[in-house]
Amino acid sequence: MMTSDGLGPELRDRIDRLVADAVGQGQAPGVVAGVARGDARHVAAAGTLALAGGPMRRDSLFRISSMTKPMTAAAVLSQAEAGLLELGEPVDRLLPELAGRAVLRAPDAPLADTVPAARPITVRDLLTFTCGFGMQGAMFMAAEPWPIVTAAAELNLHTFGPAMPAAMPDPDTWLARLGELPLLAQPGERWLYQTGSQILGVLAARAAGRPFEEVLRERVLGPLGMHDTAFGAYDTARLATAYDRRDGQWEVFDAAADGQFSRPPAFPDGGGGLVSSVDDVLSFGRMLLDGGAGVLAPESVAEMTRDQLTLAQRDAVWPGFSFLDGRGWGYGLSVLDDGSYGWDGGFGTSWSNVPAQDLCVVVLTQRLVGESGPAPVCADVLEAAQA
Repeated sequence: MMTSDGLGPELRDRIDRLVADAVGQGQAPGVVAGVARGDARHVAAAGTLALAGGPMRRDSLFRISSMTKPMTAAAVLSQAEAGLLELGEPVDRLLPELAGRAVLRAPDAPLADTVPAARPITVRDLLTFTCGFGMQGAMFMAAEPWPIVTAAAELNLHTFGPAMPAAMPDPDTWLARLGELPLLAQPGERWLYQTGSQILGVLAARAAGRPFEEVLRERVLGPLGMHDTAFGAYDTARLATAYDRRDGQWEVFDAAADGQFSRPPAFPDGGGGLVSSVDDVLSFGRMLLDGGAGVLAPESVAEMTRDQLTLAQRDAVWPGFSFLDGRGWGYGLSVLDDGSYGWDGGFGTSWSNVPAQDLCVVVLTQRLVGESGPAPVCADVLEAAQA
C-alpha cells in the first residue's frame, strides 16, 4: 500500500529489514540507507560506527569518495550559469599550467615519448572525463608500473587510486605538478576516470577567487541545507571508521579520530574528498529530480544527467575498466539507458536517482568496495525501492 506521502509501510519495513540483515550477515559493521520520493523520506540505520564503536545513527558521517564528483560538477555548472566560465572554453585562461599539453604516444610509454596535443583541454572535457588524463584499468594490471603511474605517485598527486586528502599538496602545487606530466590521451578522445573532477575543484576556486570548499558551500551545500557535508569531518565522533575486508577479516583502512578525513585537508579533492550524511545526499539527489531547485537551471540538470559520450569516445575506452559497462557518462555521474543516474563511492557508498519513479535512493556503508563491487545491500535497497 502506498501512503499519501509517497512511501508505503511495506517499503519502509522492507528497507529496515534489508539494512538490519546486511549488518547481521556481516556485509558491513554498519549501514544507513535512505529513500526519498517527493517530500517524503525514510531512513534506516543499523550496526555500529566501528567494530567496537557506538551505534550507527541517521546523522552518522561517511566518506562518500566518488559521490563527491557530481557535487563538484554541480558547483561548476552553477558558475557557468553565473557567467564565470564557459563549458566550451579552453581551461588555459584559469589553468595556464595545463596549456600547451604533450600527449604520450602510448599510455605505457616513457614520459618523453610524446606528441603535441591536437587541441586545448576544455571545461566540458573535465566534466565528461575526456580531458586526456585519468585512471584506466590496464594501468593496474600491468606487470611493471607504467612510467606515468610512477611519476604521479612520486608527485603525490593521488589521482590513480582512492582519495588520500591528507597526503596531497595545496591546489596550486598539485596542479603545477600535474602540469609537469604528459597526457595519456588526446583531449576529447577517450574517457578516463577521476582526474577531471580533481582539476574541476581547482578551476572552480580560481574562477571565484576563493577556496573550492567555499565555492561548494555557497553554490550547492548551503542552498540545500547540506550542513553535514564538508572536506573533512568536523565531528569525528559521528564519523564511521572505514574498513577493508581481507581474508575474511575487517582491517581498518581509515580511522575516525586521526585518519585522512578527520580534519580539513590542504587539497579539497573534488574527485573524492567529501564527508557527508544520508540526509545531505538525499537533498542533493532531490535537487536534481526537482529540476535544479534553485541551485541549477533545469537545462543544466538535463545536460548533467544525460549521456555526454560520443560513440567514438565510448569505442575508445581502453579495456580493463568496467565502470562504463552498460552505462553512459554525464557530468560527474553515470547514466543508464532507462534514464536513471547516480554514482557510487569506493569507500562503500551508493546513490541512485530514478526519475521515472521520482525516486532517490542512498546507501552508506564503511566497507570499501572490493572486486565484487559494493556491499550487496546497496543493490538490494535500490531494487526494493523500485519494486
